[in-house]
Amino acid sequence: MRDHTFWHSAAALSWMQVLLEERVGQGFVLRVESDDRLTIRRLGEPGAISLKLDGATFLRADSEMACTQWDGVAEGWAMALPGQLPAPGVQCLELPLIRSVGGDYHIGYDILGLTFWMLTRQEEVGREDLDSHGRFPATSSHAFRHDYLERPIVDEWLHILRLVVGRVWPRVVLRQHRFSIKLSHDVDTPSLYGFKSWTMLGRMMLGDLLKRHDLRAFAQAPFIRVGSRKVLHTADPYNTFDWIMERSEAQGLRSAFYFICGRTDESRDAEYEPEHPAIRQLIRRIHARGHEVGLHPSYASYQHAGTIKAEADRLRKIARDEGVFQDQWGGRMHYLRWEQPTTLRAWADAGMDYDSTLGYADRPGFRCGTCFEYPAFDPVMDKAINLRIRPLIAMEATIIDPIYLGLGLGQEALERFEALKAACARVQGCFTLLWHNSSLVSLEQRELYSKVCTMSDISLEGERRPLRQ
Repeated sequence: MRDHTFWHSAAALSWMQVLLEERVGQGFVLRVESDDRLTIRRLGEPGAISLKLDGATFLRADSEMACTQWDGVAEGWAMALPGQLPAPGVQCLELPLIRSVGGDYHIGYDILGLTFWMLTRQEEVGREDLDSHGRFPATSSHAFRHDYLERPIVDEWLHILRLVVGRVWPRVVLRQHRFSIKLSHDVDTPSLYGFKSWTMLGRMMLGDLLKRHDLRAFAQAPFIRVGSRKVLHTADPYNTFDWIMERSEAQGLRSAFYFICGRTDESRDAEYEPEHPAIRQLIRRIHARGHEVGLHPSYASYQHAGTIKAEADRLRKIARDEGVFQDQWGGRMHYLRWEQPTTLRAWADAGMDYDSTLGYADRPGFRCGTCFEYPAFDPVMDKAINLRIRPLIAMEATIIDPIYLGLGLGQEALERFEALKAACARVQGCFTLLWHNSSLVSLEQRELYSKVCTMSDISLEGERRPLRQ
């Protein structure tokens, strides 16, 4: 457990150095020079970057800290995104923020402290202002309150740090990144009819006949139910898996499908068992086409490491039995339920390679301040965790459904998705999208999905100013 009041412990600095290697390049060494100054140097080379250190602020587990903005363009720096850059944790900045000091540079803001605070979700530790599903909501976050939730501010600040590195060490080869899209699909309901009890199916059929006046659905339901004993019926409205894979393959993308493998809440978990022949056949088909199989832990598992491990073991056993072997195993919590750092530790203890839960249900955007995958760190135990975090940028329901933003399936929803995607592209990051297979039934749903998942024609609004030499 932490026994100090600063973010920059030896473990945190070691983790931060790994993070800088991934994002900027190798050979950088971090050193705390005083209570208010940290330096970045390169092994065997002259020159240094000093940063203001604000260790206590970025160990706070609340959303009440101050926030100001920095106009980097006014100081001649090329910004990753247009507009002033939010600077959480400070009321005002001493300007100019970035100064040349005898060939070295000084940055008057704790960029690495912000990075620690956002990536470790220190803000969420021990919070009690939760929603009805026990989730920390976007509307309680510092990012929402200060209107930067839809900006990857960690990536934007690290972009500035890269520019300063280029000034101090002009010959250094910086690590290059490339924009990408990762598509994932939580398999809550793989079939509309196939796993329903006959009683429930009868009620659905009555609704089709008397309320919805849908004679086709009324007639098809029992035949689809009977025909789903070994494979998902091709006429089942929720059996959109082949269509999803075809769309991904057309864009050169790989989809991940996360399966529920437990039942801790009868009303919210899946109706299917993962050992069902139709699910086994689906898992084989996904793997055979080169896509990914992953875990979607049950509703009440997020606070119970043993439950998540049992469900992960169950999925891996099914996969082995079906001849499905993957280089990595990951997934996402059901309902995006997450308790920091309890759930983080549980994923690592289950032997999983990555988690992709960390996006908000009630608002899209950058919960972690980044669209890059990164190594996990436990801010309470003060240690690196053997797990990768793949931040979730948008879930389709968050933007489309009336319970959240309610933008529907038209142009307004498309523009919201595209703005998030463009922000990821500007920092050469990854747009991670969750879209449920059961939300691709109508032509309008499929058209919107197809547009959002297109790699080309990304609009990067705003001019990039040339890099100051």
